[in-house]
Amino acid sequence: LGGKGANQAIAAARAGASVRLAGAIGPGAAWTLERLAEAGVDTGAVATLDTTTGHAVILVDRAGENRIVLHPGANRALDAATLDRLFAGARPGDWLLTQNETTLVAEAMARARALGLQTAHAAAPFEPEACAAVLPHTDLLAVNEGEAAALAAHLAVEAVALPVPATLVTHGARGATWRAEGGTQTVPAFAVTPVDTTGAGDCFLGYALAGLDAGLDAAAALRRAAAAAAIQVTRPGAGDAVPDAAEVDAFLAAPPPVGDATPPVGDPT
Repeated sequence: LGGKGANQAIAAARAGASVRLAGAIGPGAAWTLERLAEAGVDTGAVATLDTTTGHAVILVDRAGENRIVLHPGANRALDAATLDRLFAGARPGDWLLTQNETTLVAEAMARARALGLQTAHAAAPFEPEACAAVLPHTDLLAVNEGEAAALAAHLAVEAVALPVPATLVTHGARGATWRAEGGTQTVPAFAVTPVDTTGAGDCFLGYALAGLDAGLDAAAALRRAAAAAAIQVTRPGAGDAVPDAAEVDAFLAAPPPVGDATPPVGDPT
C-alpha cells in the first residue's frame, strides 16, 4: 500500500487526526480501502472507477535510498463529485492536503480556501508548472530541497522567498526547515540506520500536519514528525511502515542522537 496521499493520510490518522481521503481506485483494488480503514482513514471520498489503479515501481539501493516510477492511473480521472464527498462535513480551520498525483488539485485548493480551510500542498511528483498553479491557494508548501530549488528557478525567485505563507523543506537525513512569518526553524533528523526511505517524507508531513491540527506549535509538531519518520525508515514499505502514536511516544522518551539539520553552505533552501 502506498501513494503519497495514502501514506500521508495513514500517517495523520495514526498520529491521532481525523482524516478523510479523496482519490480513486480501479477494479480489484478494494483491499486498499480495507487497509486504509484499518489505519483509521475515512475512505468515503474514494471513487471506484473502470480505470487501472495508480501504482508505482520503487527501486531501493543498498543505502535505503529510493527512486520511484509512477503510473497515476485512476487518480487522474477524478470528477467534481469526488470533491463533494471530500468536503462534506468539512469545517473552517480543517486542513486540506493535496499532492500532484490527481486531477482537480487547484480546484480543490480554491474550494477549501472558500470554505475557510487551511491548505497544504506536497509538490510531488514534482512538475514546476503544476506547483506554480496552486501556490495562490496554498498556506503551507511542502517540498524537498531539490524541489524547492527547481520551483524557485521556475519562478525566478530565491528559494527562501517562495510566494506562500509557510514552507516546509525536507533535507533527508539532515532534517527539515520550517519558514513562516514568525521566522525560520530547523528540526534535526534522528540518527537511525535506514532500511527503506520510501514514504519517509509522507510520514513526516502527515505527522506534522496532525500535530499542527492538534494545536502543537511548529517546533513540537516537527520534532514529533521527525521521530515518526525515523521509525518509518527502519522498516520496509511505505504506508504500512508508518508507526502509531504510542510508538512515537516511546521513541521520544528515549530517542537516539539527532543528526545535523543545518542546510549545507550554498544550499539554496
